[in-house]
Amino acid sequence: MLADKSILVTGGTGSFGKKFIGRILADYPKIKRLVVFSRDELKQFDMSQQFSPSDYPGLRYFLGDMRDAHRLTRALEGIDLVIHAAALKQVPAAEYNPFEFIKTNIIGAQNLIDACLDNDVKQVVALSTDKAAAPVNLYGATKLCSDKLFIAANNIVGKRDLRFSVVRYGNVMGSRGSVIPFFLARRDTGSLPITDPAMTRFNITLEDSVEMVLWSIANTRGGEIIVPKIPSYRVTDLAEAIAPGCETPVVGIRPGEKVHEEMIVPADSLNTVDLGKYYAILSPVGSISVADYAEQMGATPVEPDFHYSSGKNEDFLDVGQLRELITRHVDPSFSV
Repeated sequence: MLADKSILVTGGTGSFGKKFIGRILADYPKIKRLVVFSRDELKQFDMSQQFSPSDYPGLRYFLGDMRDAHRLTRALEGIDLVIHAAALKQVPAAEYNPFEFIKTNIIGAQNLIDACLDNDVKQVVALSTDKAAAPVNLYGATKLCSDKLFIAANNIVGKRDLRFSVVRYGNVMGSRGSVIPFFLARRDTGSLPITDPAMTRFNITLEDSVEMVLWSIANTRGGEIIVPKIPSYRVTDLAEAIAPGCETPVVGIRPGEKVHEEMIVPADSLNTVDLGKYYAILSPVGSISVADYAEQMGATPVEPDFHYSSGKNEDFLDVGQLRELITRHVDPSFSV
């Protein structure tokens, strides 16, 4: 499906970007061009030591910022497919520096949409987060706005052969700034601070997030938010998995944090269908009805008031499963 395609990945030097680009270079040798778009020249240099343009002739490293509309337009010349992974993501930093997040996550999203409309781009898949569902922090609010912009962009493509879709998933296992590397770094201290003993989180591996994006490239029609069916874990179980016997002082929920994360809220249930491995949230003002989409995709509308929350999930990881996943996906040298 990617033969002779030119692909651009915004935020291409991040955790997802590197994993996605590695997968494309390994499994899709017939791509025409693969562009890493990001603003950090040092990260691009470091990444080029692993993925060198001399070894992969179609690979390009392109410096630019989502806030620079002109630079985005230049970067998208000749591009067929865009994977949008660039964002500012740290919740406490967003609370302290709100407009910086707005400039990158919202205005940057609109810059990308405009640049795609002005070039001959065929498809955009934008990455979102569970924090965009009923957001209680500024980061989640900016990603909700970004999601709305990308979904609504399908209404203004006109006669262009262009579609926009969004993938929304929970915490990526082992990603920078997340709880697993934080606990791993602190376990020798004998104390793992926990914000709330009842706290739960969704869990997805980088490999599964890449698979989800590849599925979306092949299957989305444009105008939907794709949500994976993934397991949850209890933070207390995670602490037990990483450092049994450690103290777990309760330090209280941080500003902008939820006890349980959500990916589909009851208000979205009337526009949501079950695709089997994934859910799809459709736009209430889109060009296709839920019934027609379900028929065309072989999907089933969910029940009214359906709520997909990490605390009410049917699938929870136990301590043993968490240890196995940490060893396989985060730290091969991990042991208790």
